[in-house]
Amino acid sequence: MSQYQEKATVIRTEQFSEKNYRLTLDSPDIARSAKAGQFVMIRAGFGKDPLLRRPFSIHQTSTNGQIQIYFKIVGRGTDMLARIKAGDDLSVFGPLGKGFVIHENFPALIVGGGLGIAPMLFLAKSICRLKGDCGNDQIILGGREKVEVEPLVKDFKEFGIKMLLATDDGSYGHHGLVTDILSSLELHNRCTVYTCGPEPMMARVYEICKVRNVACQVSVESVMACGMGACLGCSRPTSKGTYAHVCLNGPVFKAEELVWNS
Repeated sequence: MSQYQEKATVIRTEQFSEKNYRLTLDSPDIARSAKAGQFVMIRAGFGKDPLLRRPFSIHQTSTNGQIQIYFKIVGRGTDMLARIKAGDDLSVFGPLGKGFVIHENFPALIVGGGLGIAPMLFLAKSICRLKGDCGNDQIILGGREKVEVEPLVKDFKEFGIKMLLATDDGSYGHHGLVTDILSSLELHNRCTVYTCGPEPMMARVYEICKVRNVACQVSVESVMACGMGACLGCSRPTSKGTYAHVCLNGPVFKAEELVWNS
């Protein structure tokens, strides 16, 4: 798999809430080779401040050589990234990691929560592009409140996949959790569930899938310094008693490969 280090020009910046942003970058090499579920490492500042790159899942790619990242301000690096303007350049390295495995002939059910919604747009586009018809597929998206979900809904609707929405506070869609909705659905036994979001959410999604004997792929978020397995900062215990590196062996895993804390 090829990786590229590009000086990517910022094409557009979008602010969806006080802390949620989306950047569109001109990054033709990465856009051409990226797969749904992979990520990039971006240096948020200029020069050597901050020194380390930050990982961001690829939110979407386009045929004209652009990629998007969707993020929330959680610290100094993302705060600096939120201040970037159209026309600025960013150092971007990727695509990195292992992406989702899409099963063309079986139904897909996408479950995204909070910032875990970010890579699911790329996944939804990839599934529909591969299948041509997404009429048997579904998406469940959720967040703490409306502002975490509603701004992205129109992008997902472009693919024609049935959508189900939830918020913790009831301000948008179902009043409750995405896992409430998942539990209420009748799942095809050849369905694959793809999920990304907070750890407790993904653990519960896997629990539901395990009981129903349905395949589940998870996209794991982890702090990492290099994105290439050198720093060992993203180690994750596996069900075999070993450790996997999220950056190399993931970020997408079969759910049963990992240890989940109940």
